[in-house]
This record gives sequence, structure tokens and C-alpha cells, in this order.
Amino acid sequence: MSTLLRSVLTTLALVTLSAVALPPPAFAEGPASPPVASSPAAATDPQARLAAAAQAAQAALQKGPRDIALAGQGVLKLPEGFGFIPAGPAGEFLKAQGSRVGPDFQGLVVGDAIDGFVVVRFEDAGYVKDEEAREWDAAKLLDNLKSGTEAANEDRRKLGMPEFSVQGWVEAPRYDEANHRLVWSASTREKNGAASDGDGVNYNTYVLGREGYFSMNLVTSLATVEQQKPVAQQLLAALSFDEGKRYADFNSSTDKVAEYGLAALVGGIAAKKLGLLATLGVFLAKFWKVAALAVVGAGAGLRKLFGRKDGQA
Repeated sequence: MSTLLRSVLTTLALVTLSAVALPPPAFAEGPASPPVASSPAAATDPQARLAAAAQAAQAALQKGPRDIALAGQGVLKLPEGFGFIPAGPAGEFLKAQGSRVGPDFQGLVVGDAIDGFVVVRFEDAGYVKDEEAREWDAAKLLDNLKSGTEAANEDRRKLGMPEFSVQGWVEAPRYDEANHRLVWSASTREKNGAASDGDGVNYNTYVLGREGYFSMNLVTSLATVEQQKPVAQQLLAALSFDEGKRYADFNSSTDKVAEYGLAALVGGIAAKKLGLLATLGVFLAKFWKVAALAVVGAGAGLRKLFGRKDGQA
């Protein structure tokens, strides 16, 4: 089984653990996919519905190199060897598994070089002031992230979802003021989980714009994150805002300013999102076999996604 196939299968199964609000289906780019409930069986049988959704996601996957327009705000210059599943079909697959994605969700990036997958979002929060980065305290930010995650655990407990704790920095927050890019990474662990599950890792990258910010969050494991950092940084460098939407285009007389500053993307705001990504990271290895079984019917087609010529599978 190729790394790409493994990545796509992992993506299609593991993103089903999301727990934030579902937007109306919107097929961002690529060929239109059939509705999930395209047959009576798919409408009533969860397995058939899942298979239909997996096939739709497979059909909609766009392979690089190509430009992926995002949210009317910017473009991801998707490199060769990577694939993008737009929000519509990715969201439909999540819905087929009883999960949801928020209105900020743009899609998923998979690829040969990714041991896991990348969640792409655009948050229309407004212009996020970045002055805090000049004086922030990484230890205090970690405390904020831990306490915010504990608070969010109350909601997960009510929903019957696993609770998580933040273990520490994998990479302390680092802000590139010239390019308005933020990077940070924390390891997470399921409370009362088996030691064999290991720590999950969210490698979080952001780029700020005039009207909000993009985030690309790599979901992987602690064992592989060091190898995956260059991949995440490559994708971050390939993401840019359109002219007129850039951070430098901000007009203080007319534009909305975010209700929070840059530190919130590491502390409070991040903690609210961390449940989804922590869940995915922690269960990455645990659910791999389930992932393969979940979309086994689509496996033959997935092997052809990138037109491999080396005969590997």
C-alpha cells in the first residue's frame, strides 16, 4: 500500500471525529460529486452511505501541482505529490459518519509526504493585531492552552467524547512578523487512554490577512512530527492572500479588527479547536486499520489518484 493511499484512507476515516458546526454543502472546486444519499440503500444503510461519501471524496480530490482558490481570500499553490479534498465532499463524508465541520473549514490536504493530513480553515475574524508576539511568554501561553483545553473538556464530557490534556510544546510559538505567519505545536493525550495510543500532535501554522486568517493544521503523531515539520512549512509557504486581502492592505478607517489578538490563536481560541485535532492525532495509529476497512471499496480507485507509474500499491 502506497504512502499516498495510506494518507487518503487515514484522512477519510479519522476526520470523522470532528465535533463543530456543519456548513451547507459547498463543492469548492473540481468535478461535482453525487449526493451521498444517491440511492435508497445509501439513504437508509450507514455503510452504504459511508461508501458513497468516500467515493464522492475520492472523485473530488484534486492533485497538484495546481492553484487551489480558498474562501475568496487567497490561494494554495498545491505542490506536486499532494492532493486537496474540497470542503463540500470532505464535509459530506464527515456527515455520513455522524460528524460535522465548521463554516471556516476549507478542506483537507493529503499526500505522499504527509504522515497524517492537514486541515485547512479560514476564519473571518477580522484584522488580528500582532503586537503581542513581541512580548509574549511561551510558558504563560502553554498554561493558557492547558486551562482552555480543560474547560473545553466539560463540553466533550457532556457529549460523551474523550477528554484530553495538553502535554507540552513540541514547538513553542514562533511568529514571522515580516510575513505574518505563526507556527506552534503541542502534544496532546487522551485522559484515561491506553499508553499504546501515544501522544497526538497538532502542528499549527497560520497566515494573517486583512479580513481574517488561514490556518493549516497538520495532524500527526509525536513519533513523526519532526520529519513532518518541513512538509507543514512547505505548505505554509505555498499559501498566500490575494492582492487587496493581504495583511498590509488593512485600512484602519474601514476594516473590522478582530476581538482578540495573536496570542488567542495559541491560547483561548486554539483550545476550543484543539479537541478535534487532538482526537485525530491521538487516534491516528489506533484507527488506521478501521480506516482501511471503512473505504476498502474505494481502494482500487485511490491507488490511481496520482497516476503512479512505479507499480507500487
